[in-house]
This record gives sequence, C-alpha cells and structure tokens, in this order.
Amino acid sequence: MNFSKWIGAALGWSFGGPIGAIIGLALGSAIDALGSGNRDGFEEGDPRESAYRAHTQPGDFEVSLLILASIVIKADKKQDPRELDFVRMQFVAMYGKERANKAFKLFKEISKQQHISTREVCLQIRQMMQHASRLQLVHFLFGIAQADGTITDDELQQIQLISGYLGISHIDYESIKAMFYNSSDKAYKILEIDASATNEDIKTAYRTMAKKYHPDKVAHLGTEHQKGAEEKFKQVQEAYGQLQKERGF
Repeated sequence: MNFSKWIGAALGWSFGGPIGAIIGLALGSAIDALGSGNRDGFEEGDPRESAYRAHTQPGDFEVSLLILASIVIKADKKQDPRELDFVRMQFVAMYGKERANKAFKLFKEISKQQHISTREVCLQIRQMMQHASRLQLVHFLFGIAQADGTITDDELQQIQLISGYLGISHIDYESIKAMFYNSSDKAYKILEIDASATNEDIKTAYRTMAKKYHPDKVAHLGTEHQKGAEEKFKQVQEAYGQLQKERGF
C-alpha cells in the first residue's frame, strides 16, 4: 500500500506513541519514521502540551478516528457491513472518493490487528487533542454503532469506556448519546439540564452548548470536519427550539 506520502504529510503528534505503532504495523515498513515514543518528547503534565494541542493536524484526527472506529465495530464480536458502509460513506462525504478510499484501506488493515490497547490509544489522544475534537470523535463513534439500526450493549459499553479514557465528562457523554436515542427528555439531555430547569436555565444552557458544539471549534481540522460538527450543533438548536415551543417562551 502506497500510503506514505498521503499519511506522512497529514500527521503531527500521532507519528509517535501507540497510535504510531498501530499505523506502522498496518502499513508494514512504508513509514520508517514511525517510532515508539511521542515525537515531540512531551512528558505527561508538561505545560507545552496544552499549546501543542492547537496544532493537531487533520491526519491526527483521521487516524484516531480510524483506530477508535475499528475498536467499536469489533465490540460486538462481528463486523456488520452496514457499519463498514457508514465509515466509508462518512469518509467519502468528508474527504472525497480518492482520499476516502485510501483511508478505508488503512482502516481495514487496522481492523485486522487483534491487540489494540484502547486505554493507551485514548490517553495519547487525550494528551494531544483538544476537547472539541474529542467530542467529535465520540459523536462519530455513536453514528457508526447505530449504522446497523441498533446500538448494542457491547458497543455502548465500548463507546462509554472510550469516552472516559478521552477525558469526556459523563454529562457531555450523555448529551451526545441522547442525540442517537429517542426519549421524552431527549432535548433536556442534549442541553445538559433536566426537566426542572427554568426557562432562563434553558436559555443559558443553550448558549453554553451552542458555544461548545459550534463547528468553528474544529475549524483547525479543515472544512470537512466542520461539516461533521454541524450535525451536533444542529441537534442543539433543535433541542432548544423544541423546548421553546413546549414552554411557549
């Protein structure tokens, strides 16, 4: 597979650590530069980490997504063609057919690996990727799990585990989860409030969530990922609109 030029130009911090090792194994010897350590040499807790997160490249997000998607798809001990089709279609929508085909080939090679440490991969992502981008990863994983019509308990457990390792709070996790389930309190969960909230509470929650999920938060990853973030933002708007209508304010 001739991925070296494509992948090498797009990656930043994910050249190193466990993610780099997984990519290296998937590509064989195509990328000699892949190492076992963090390419930039940050130790955990280094104050430079926060600044470096702003330099996450689109390729870093892309390979992180591929690895986490492979973990979720295998959570129920089977690979449903609808889930694989969802991954392919999402990549075509984001990257165009040529780049998506390359990404999907890499995805299939990653999926063949039997011993991927979810914790180690997620901790590398958590250390180097900003919060808004990690929220987008979790949203995409729910989409994959739902692609076959049902999110299984195994898939849900795996996504929750990934979310925790990524440093996503429980309330943020529940907000994203609510976007994929129909329930009487769905709008409240998306806005991270409960039914006892006042109208002013709802307005405040909406402003907070609109800011948190605004597509501009992932602008550094390119327009393709801004489009993906628009779905979360739209659901926040719809949740607010529903409560406005129900309460008449």
